[in-house]
Amino acid sequence: MGVRVVSAARVSGGDLSNVLRLSLADGRSIIAKRGPLVEEEAIMLAAIHATQAPAPSVLAIEKGLMLLEDLPASGQIARSWAQLAEVLDHLHRPTRQQYGWDSDHGFGPVAIPNGRTDNWVEFWAETRLRCHLPHIEPRLAHRVSQLADRLADHIPTGPQVALLHGDLWGGNILIEKDRVSGLIDPACYYGDREVDLAMLSLFDQPPAAFYDACGLDQGWQERQPVYRLWPLLVHVRLFGGTYHQQAGACLDLLGF
Repeated sequence: MGVRVVSAARVSGGDLSNVLRLSLADGRSIIAKRGPLVEEEAIMLAAIHATQAPAPSVLAIEKGLMLLEDLPASGQIARSWAQLAEVLDHLHRPTRQQYGWDSDHGFGPVAIPNGRTDNWVEFWAETRLRCHLPHIEPRLAHRVSQLADRLADHIPTGPQVALLHGDLWGGNILIEKDRVSGLIDPACYYGDREVDLAMLSLFDQPPAAFYDACGLDQGWQERQPVYRLWPLLVHVRLFGGTYHQQAGACLDLLGF
């Protein structure tokens, strides 16, 4: 950046990344993120920008270090649901892409396979359900396997393709003055937009008006446990604890 760093402070909120806010000698502040996947994250942020949804600009990237625009974030999501629905309308604009992404990703030690396909049921069964089976306890694995075998009964084979944030929860949505200033920490791929909404409901409580504004297809509520199971299984592998019970509750709702 050609500017001396005056100070650095850790940015709270993430469990899996090393993020600092750097104060520069010229009075600016920027975000520095280190990790093995920052180059791929930069590509994802560019994809979000291309939809006209807000995201931080990448200022520089080199050897596992990414410098980002420091977006304002003094607001709270509880007052910004209506505007978030507008942002997601841009992010989830229909595309002609195949489901998946051009490279695999990961949440810490948990690999995220993203192989491209035209069959959404196949993609979800293989890369979002069966991929966990060797890594979770046998009873839960058996139930997840049963769901994967009958997945076509629960989600469509060819839903409209949209760019997904992939890790959409309140901590990754920056709010300033009741407006969404940026979507951060993406794990993007192309798929059914209902996936992002399922993730959002895990840690936040969007009001009914938010879902109404999103204009979802009929039956979306019944599909939410299928899509919510994916991040829960990732959390089972990362953190254990109550996430195991929550994953089981999703399977209960689905009859497995």
